[in-house]
Amino acid sequence: MNIRTTLLSTISASVLSMAGSAVLAGSHCEAPIKVGVLHSLSGSMAISETTLKDVMLMLIEQQNAKGGVLGCELEAIVVDPASDWPLFAEKARELLTVHDVDVIFGNWTSVSRKSVLPVIEELNGLLFYPVQYEGEESSKNVFYTGAAPNQQAIPATDYFLEELGVQKFALLGTDYVYPRTTNNILEQYLKDNGISAEDIFVNYTPFGHSDWATIVADVVALGEDGKQVGVISTINGDANIGFYKELASAGISADDIPVVAFSVGEEELSGLDTTNLVGHLAAWNYFQSAESTANEEFIAAWKAFAGEERVTNDPMEAHYIGFNMWVNAATTAKTTDVDAVRTAMYGQEFPNLTGGTAVMLSNHHLAKPVLIGEIAADGQFDIISQTTEVLGDAWTDFLPASAVLKSDWKDLGCGMYNTETETCVQLTSNY
Repeated sequence: MNIRTTLLSTISASVLSMAGSAVLAGSHCEAPIKVGVLHSLSGSMAISETTLKDVMLMLIEQQNAKGGVLGCELEAIVVDPASDWPLFAEKARELLTVHDVDVIFGNWTSVSRKSVLPVIEELNGLLFYPVQYEGEESSKNVFYTGAAPNQQAIPATDYFLEELGVQKFALLGTDYVYPRTTNNILEQYLKDNGISAEDIFVNYTPFGHSDWATIVADVVALGEDGKQVGVISTINGDANIGFYKELASAGISADDIPVVAFSVGEEELSGLDTTNLVGHLAAWNYFQSAESTANEEFIAAWKAFAGEERVTNDPMEAHYIGFNMWVNAATTAKTTDVDAVRTAMYGQEFPNLTGGTAVMLSNHHLAKPVLIGEIAADGQFDIISQTTEVLGDAWTDFLPASAVLKSDWKDLGCGMYNTETETCVQLTSNY
């Protein structure tokens, strides 16, 4: 064999190796299509993420009952990164290199997503990320099916300003990238809307924080001058339990100091006595209480699968939409190959659970409605405000450096395009 033949054989073997796990339409299924599920089943985030693992198992079971994808059965490969951010990267690599998964559904916190990004970009994996996040990121290997700031944080702040007349703001968050970046955006947004810096109180606490007495006292003190105080909460995980208990023990009602949370949904409330939480708020793109035929069917299927006592929540809907879009994109592309599926994802439409339609944009974000919900005594939310579908924005309009950026992977092939210089900024995994 001459050198040229050897080189061609090596290249061919390499290409086949990289495409080894992709399934083509019409090919014989010697093994199931593997779907990676990357959610914490232990540690501080298990309170939120275990349900997302469960809903993925339900969705995969439902799809297999319909015949799978491309005539192949789907197999869930579940790993537990245990609320350990570096371990998320290790488990993502395991899913892609050991298990040869075709797609990954996973993560909750942004710090875990940031940990995974270099791995999936290096190995050209595909991640569907189902949770609200801070924006300021755009990877061709991630579809962001949760809310961007303009689909949650900004509308919730507007509600405080316009409907509740909040004049002073306490921005309370867990100490990691999502709360810090979101609050940077909100601080600027509040200042742009006439709120002075001294009327904005910002505080961060570690994951699992439990002693809230001093912080709640500081929030109460903020309103000593008689101005209306509101709390915007980016507290994540089981730390919410202690926070809401402290509010209750301090005798603070929603009429006194309303709280709007971005990471508290039906699942988190199911572990709390909500008697003293009635009237506090959350901002999401879905609540279990949404009235639609699709939602009734989803809730019924979920309870039949997981148990009558189980509730649904927003990130579950995001997985429901993302999973079904992935199935439809693979069917359209006639392969599970990541590059082909990515191309087929643009413009994908799928009914959401609130009666509208989710659309996948070229910036890898969805068009989603924004809902404000008020906590009811039964742990559900009374929907008090709902918009039409809002287009997700990867780069915020409220920070000068980001306002000039746009993400367009379909036509520009760029996640960080500078509209002033008309150039594509080279992205890195650190962003």
